[in-house]
Formats: sequence, C-alpha cells, structure tokens
Amino acid sequence: MEKTHLLQAPHLHAIARNIFVAAGASRHIAEDVSEILVNANLAGHDSHGVLRVPAYLRGIDAGQLDPTAEPEVLAETPNTLRVDGQRTFGHYVSRWSISKAIEKAKTAVSCSVSISNTGHIGRLGEYAEAAAKAGCIGLISVGSGGKGGGPTVPYGGAEGTFSTNPIALGVPTGDDGPFIVDYATSVIAEGKIQVARSKGIDLPEGCILDKNGMPSVKPADFYDGGALLAFGKHKGYALAMFTCLLGGLAGTYDTESGRMGGIFMQAIDVNAFTPVAEYQNGVRAFLDGIKATPPAQGFDEVLVPGDFEHRFRTQRLVEGVEIPDTIYNQLQECADKLGVSIGEDTIEDDDRAHYGPIS
Repeated sequence: MEKTHLLQAPHLHAIARNIFVAAGASRHIAEDVSEILVNANLAGHDSHGVLRVPAYLRGIDAGQLDPTAEPEVLAETPNTLRVDGQRTFGHYVSRWSISKAIEKAKTAVSCSVSISNTGHIGRLGEYAEAAAKAGCIGLISVGSGGKGGGPTVPYGGAEGTFSTNPIALGVPTGDDGPFIVDYATSVIAEGKIQVARSKGIDLPEGCILDKNGMPSVKPADFYDGGALLAFGKHKGYALAMFTCLLGGLAGTYDTESGRMGGIFMQAIDVNAFTPVAEYQNGVRAFLDGIKATPPAQGFDEVLVPGDFEHRFRTQRLVEGVEIPDTIYNQLQECADKLGVSIGEDTIEDDDRAHYGPIS
C-alpha cells in the first residue's frame, strides 16, 4: 500500500502559502490560492488540491504565470464583466470574478463574466459554492477546443480536440450543504489520472485510450500520448463543445486555427425571483425528498449533488487529509528548492482560526 502522510488543513494551507510566497507570489494571492487548493482536498477532490503546487511553480519558472499580477476589467455593463487575468493564478482571478458577479447580481438580478488570459482555476465547485452561499445560483464553465486543443477526443474521432472542459452548478439550500454539480465533460478529469498515478493504481475502465487508440486503465498510457473519452458519448461531447462556445464570449477564438475557449461565470440572484429563504427551504425539502427514495440493491442510500463534498469536508476537517508519499515528497522538494520549511511550526494562528478548532 502506498505510504501516506496525514496532514491537517491549516498545515496544508501553510505549506502551500509559504511555497508560493517564496516563489514570488503576493501574500494575499498566495493565501487565496492555498485556501482554494486545500478546500479541494477537504471536499475529497484531491485531483485539484495541493498536488498541483509543483505544476504552478513550473509555470512561474517558465514565465507563463505572473504570481503578483492583478485582474483587469476590460469591459463592463451593469450585469456583465469581461476580465483579463493578466496571467496570474486562475484561482485568484476566479474568486475575484465570482465575488464581483455576486455583487452585481444583487443589484442587476444576474451577472455574467468572461475571463481570458489566466491559468488553471482549480476546482470549479469552489466558485459555484461561493455563489450558493450568497443566495445565488451559480454557473461556471471552462472550455478549450479545436485542432490540438486537448486530450479529449470528440465522439467518433480518433484524435484529441478538447480539454476536459468542466462545468459546475451551485444552488443555495440555506445550510452547509448546497446543491453542487461539478464535473469534467471527459469521463474523468486529468487530475484524477494524476491521483491514480501518485497512488500506483489503475483507472476505471472506459476512461482513456492509449496512443494507439486502444482502451487502457494504465495512467502511464495516458501520459505516453494517450487520450481521454467524453462522458455519455455524443452527449458529453456536445456539452464539451458548448463550454468552448461560452468561453468564446471572452473573444478567445481564432478563425484561422478554429480554436475557441475561455472561462465563463454567471451568478443569478434568487431573491429577484422569489424570497431566498423560502426558496432555500423548498430546495432542501426537494433534495431531502429525493434522498428518501429507497436505495437500489448494492446501494446504502440515495445521495444528491453536494453530499459527497459536504461529508468529506466534515470528516477531513477533523481527521486530516491523507497525502500520498509521492506528492508529499514533491512538496518537500519544492520547499527545499525555495529554502522554506513544511514543518508544523510554520502554521500561523490565522491558519488555525480559518479552518476552525480540530476536535
């Protein structure tokens, strides 16, 4: 069995934050990015957690990621924003943008945001949750497609033309467990393959092809020129295309190459349609009614979107997050290179306070 290291959330936060600051990131940006990464780990989505730190450092070293840049509004109306990420961390730009969208939605019913010129934004559910907690319905999508546009093959195709093109939805419930849908339009996200590789385990069947177009369950085959499959065959393929079309609202399309994509966000103020407290009560009653459905053979219960993340967060805030030895060693290497410690003595009082008392 793969060796793991059990780390509490404040410790993980301190590790990531201190590494990013040492790599040149502004302190407030490093705090936001670290929190979003740790939130992904807490939600059970380790594919979008601290395992991403080394990749972001490589982006900084290559000059592809500016760790001190601030987003810029290129165009604005009462209920739209077009944002240039200025090549800074996508997590920071996205949190900044969804906050602006929520603020505008509170006065203009809804706000749509297109974002360009930024990197990986992490777990999309983070921003859908932010909208839901503010009494809004949230929609987040990231699309990239066209010839050579990514590792996901179109339905009926033999060559990758899309990225994983995720989409997330958030609906408020008035409690700590909002309705959250968050998934890639490929069968699995590429980060899930990273997790499997770090643990030395196979992937489920039906997720990837090897470089010869043959089905495989080996993570190494994907990284050796393999490809991802879209979920639901033609249905996931069509949704993957739609995320590209939404992303193209940022003006990120190229008629010569046929490439299109970008980041799209929308926040809709529930209160503009119906009293938010009443709506949330109705949503919770609806979800609880669905969950009361008798489970089928082989299932213990019926879950609804958001249950998985809420349960993981509750558990991991108490028990900690298991980090595979391979990922821990990579974090240690990053810290050593930058001359910082990853020991528990680096945890600050604010880190502990942010994640609450550990019982």
